[in-house]
Amino acid sequence: MKLTKYRIGNYFEPLSQKCNIPNLTESEVSGINIEKEFFEPSRQVGEDTSKYKIVPPNYFACNLMHVGRDVVLPIALNHTNNNKIVSPAYTVFKIKDDSPILRDYFFIMLKSHERDRYFWFNTDSSIRGDMPWDVFCNIELKVPPLSIQKKYVNVYKAMIANQQSYERGLEDLKLVCDAYIEDLRRKMPSEEIGKYITRRDVRNGINGTKNVMGISTTKEFREPTSKVNKNELSNYKVVKPRQIGFVQTTHNEKVFTYAFNNTDEDIVISSVNEVFSCDEDKLLPEYLSMFFNRTEFDRYARFHSWGSARETFTWSDLVEVKIPVPDIKVQQSIANMYTAYKERKYINERLKSQIKNICPILIKGSLEECEE
Repeated sequence: MKLTKYRIGNYFEPLSQKCNIPNLTESEVSGINIEKEFFEPSRQVGEDTSKYKIVPPNYFACNLMHVGRDVVLPIALNHTNNNKIVSPAYTVFKIKDDSPILRDYFFIMLKSHERDRYFWFNTDSSIRGDMPWDVFCNIELKVPPLSIQKKYVNVYKAMIANQQSYERGLEDLKLVCDAYIEDLRRKMPSEEIGKYITRRDVRNGINGTKNVMGISTTKEFREPTSKVNKNELSNYKVVKPRQIGFVQTTHNEKVFTYAFNNTDEDIVISSVNEVFSCDEDKLLPEYLSMFFNRTEFDRYARFHSWGSARETFTWSDLVEVKIPVPDIKVQQSIANMYTAYKERKYINERLKSQIKNICPILIKGSLEECEE
């Protein structure tokens, strides 16, 4: 057996099918992240979504406009049994049924930093680094025979099935947490949280920590997305262990963006963000975090944001939030479920990362087996 070089565009079948639905919301539109996965809700949608494109099952969608900017080919394969809807700027296509390149094998090949750098090398000289469709189609790949492709695709699918099974259990646990919250809201009155939380404004200083973080829309601390000079962090705000930081704007983020420091180390965040602690004799930060994680609270925060280009949800708005505050032992039992959920979520993300890292190894193994 030997490797065969193919021009991939010969086996693409483009699709440009409009959804013809003018009023889709963010939750009904998918984006594509740098991990090559669809994500919902999309960060933003246009006023008229009728021209948005449908991505049927087993079709690819990719954004060829940002390859140079991100040094990544943002592409995803619709593994589900339902249509996805994406921006009209995306390109939608499938691998032809009689192709010598399996759909899933092609997708595995794309999930490597080396392949992304190759796509980046082939972008044009525009500001964003576009990759024209004809350039993408003209790329040639060496692939093994279908029998070897199928062998390694089966390994990949088995790993994906295990991860998705774990993820379903994760979502079931989240439903249980949400059900407890709903039960409490029905059984007891709500109180303003202002009397249980204290605003903090501790600055990092000259000799403070270098542990600078941003706050993501997934409601977690993350590495800063913009360049930060770690020698100039004196004015940054300190989030001590078991304290919470939040972003005051909701327009761009579309959610209440916050993070709970559940580590043993100080974290510093931008001085424009807010930081507070809880009176843990009355209100546990894990329990409060469960409310902040709910989509209902995201809608509440956006509705109560006040008029500016960024829609601001400030400290004065936060202290007026009302939630049921049960006995601390009840909170602790619910918080234990929340902690288990966070731990399982972390494990799930690790599984996804490991699968992505294994993809280049699978491709390398298939090519070496063919050469033998």
